[in-house]
Amino acid sequence: MKWPKARQVAGGGMLVGIGALVGAMLTSAPGDAAMQPVAKAALPGTQTVTQASAPMLAKADAAITTPEQAGYAIKSVLTIDGPLGHGNYYWDESNAPATGPLLITVDLAAQTLSVFRDGHEIGVAVILYGTPEKPTPLGAFPITQKDADHVSNLYDAPMPYMMRLTNDGVAIHGSDVEWGYGTRGCIGVPTAFARMLFDQVKLGDVVIITNGQRINVGDAVAGV
Repeated sequence: MKWPKARQVAGGGMLVGIGALVGAMLTSAPGDAAMQPVAKAALPGTQTVTQASAPMLAKADAAITTPEQAGYAIKSVLTIDGPLGHGNYYWDESNAPATGPLLITVDLAAQTLSVFRDGHEIGVAVILYGTPEKPTPLGAFPITQKDADHVSNLYDAPMPYMMRLTNDGVAIHGSDVEWGYGTRGCIGVPTAFARMLFDQVKLGDVVIITNGQRINVGDAVAGV
């Protein structure tokens, strides 16, 4: 099985728009905990993330014969020529069906978020993520709240197109994605990309966050 074409972040690591295999799911309840604004941090490529909460990984069983047994199959990824810089994103739904289950994957090591519909990648963006002092958690999280005009109740900071992942304030939201900046645990994506993603997701859709775990097209994501 060949690996999909890699994408390179300008000045950073490699981007691959592929999900991770997760055998167990971490749940979170909705809440109104304050989310902290983007803050100056070490360069994203030099950040480390605590591994204690990393999910267990497992390959799809060769005996699997039905979609229900297989879980979420990765069927195709976007082909992007050239490096993606901070603040850049790519969105193309032309190879995906109009409807189907949605899955979001985040790879902190690759500094990228990918969106899949019915197993086909439809969007990819370079991200901001947590600092060593306030890392982005690893695991699988359902989206528990959506708020297009969210404002942090602690810092009075706008978090446009907020999609909440944990009850202590970790979320995906629109941000100015610039090299050299990080978040207090949230996943920041370009605001235009966040708006398109916000329109696609529904409550309960799963976001899988890993730090360097990747799979091939044809593998299945379990536990979604």
